[in-house]
Amino acid sequence: MAQNIANKFLEDSSAKSFDLRHREIITNNIDKYNVAFERGKSKFFDLENSKKKANLIKWRTIENLDKYLVDFEANFTSNGGKVIWANDAEEARQEIWKIFEKHNAKSTIKSKSMATEEIELNHFLEKKGIEPIESDLGEYIIQLLDHKPYHFVTPAMHLSLEEIAKLFHEKFDTPLDATAEQLTMKARELLREKYTTAEIGISGANFLVADTGSIAITENEGNARLTTTFPKVHIAVVGIEKVIPSMMDLDLFWPLLASHGTGQNLTVYNTLLSGPRKAEDTDGPEEMYVVLLNNSRTNVLEKKDQRQGLYCIRCGACLNVCPIYQNIGGHTYETTYQGPIGSLISPHLNGMKEFKHLSYASSLCGKCTEVCPVNIDIQKMLLLNRRDAVQENLSPSSEKRMWNGFTFGVMKRKWVDFFGGKFKNFMMRNFFKKAWGEKRELPHFPEKSFAKQWKEQQKNKDK
Repeated sequence: MAQNIANKFLEDSSAKSFDLRHREIITNNIDKYNVAFERGKSKFFDLENSKKKANLIKWRTIENLDKYLVDFEANFTSNGGKVIWANDAEEARQEIWKIFEKHNAKSTIKSKSMATEEIELNHFLEKKGIEPIESDLGEYIIQLLDHKPYHFVTPAMHLSLEEIAKLFHEKFDTPLDATAEQLTMKARELLREKYTTAEIGISGANFLVADTGSIAITENEGNARLTTTFPKVHIAVVGIEKVIPSMMDLDLFWPLLASHGTGQNLTVYNTLLSGPRKAEDTDGPEEMYVVLLNNSRTNVLEKKDQRQGLYCIRCGACLNVCPIYQNIGGHTYETTYQGPIGSLISPHLNGMKEFKHLSYASSLCGKCTEVCPVNIDIQKMLLLNRRDAVQENLSPSSEKRMWNGFTFGVMKRKWVDFFGGKFKNFMMRNFFKKAWGEKRELPHFPEKSFAKQWKEQQKNKDK
């Protein structure tokens, strides 16, 4: 199975790399992001110092994760909320279904949440006869197409305006030449009724604030506020790594997330929810639950060298600068979290044997580390994943023999120099052409090795 996943990744990546229309759409969208990001980060007085501070806060939090999670639970429950600890995806789904059964709920509205994508909650609810409606416009579009998110900030990045207009025309009979504004207004018209009729609202959260027992949600459309306000029950599904110590830390993390995610100083809506509606409140749910999702995050936590992968605030900046992601897109990864950070954490969340190949899907250029708002050393972590895969004997025997032979050759210069360029080129053409790729030209070895040419040059100088 692991080999099948790796082979599919290579096949899909190869196809996407030479899909010129796909590349045009992605390049256009990322170019817009780059302009906005340059403008957004210029607003920081000292961005590098802000990133160092964020890294320090997340380091302290992850090193004391048990303490901060218990603090969050104590403060949230004191406000009337209920906390559910879910060890894995199945436990999370079953606990959520118990809430549906308790309230005899038949309808639900969802705001954008990668944690619910991770546990495949939509498909689970559909099998139970519940139709989950995504209220985020990008998520709504890919739900209509039955696609998975392409990017965890802009899930429909891979689609052009023409493709979305065609989809809405087929589903809702809007004009084929509808503008983005017209499509947005149609989606708004369709979704507004869902907020007022849904019995349960489901969301994620960008941060868990330990000292106040609050969840913090940042968004641009306002759908999360409607999702968490109108229904009588609100369920938030949140990864355990999202906790931060104090409300004051949002002063740093909200601008970092906004600038690196979309290039904004702050997103349009920033919401703090600390529990269900109180007697003096005019709106809000009657009951509020937070599902604290582990789902193998403690596998990352136990890796002392790689646990900084849990510092991630899901801004998506590393995806936008990654030359690999820009060419192969988000769907090829076959994981909830794509790009460099996905390649770092997915082998630990989903299995090193099945997803170790993602750690090799990197040029190690360092752009992901450079752009990360919390200073995660992503390229180093990917190298450590590769090391772990080898140490766990997950590499095929043919690969081991190849590297043993290569090591033997380069450790003894005479073996490298013994074979001439003709022999090396023959070996490349006949034994490595398929591995190198059909659309790439094989490198050409000169007749004499570099060492031989260097020696001859030095002799000629001495004459």
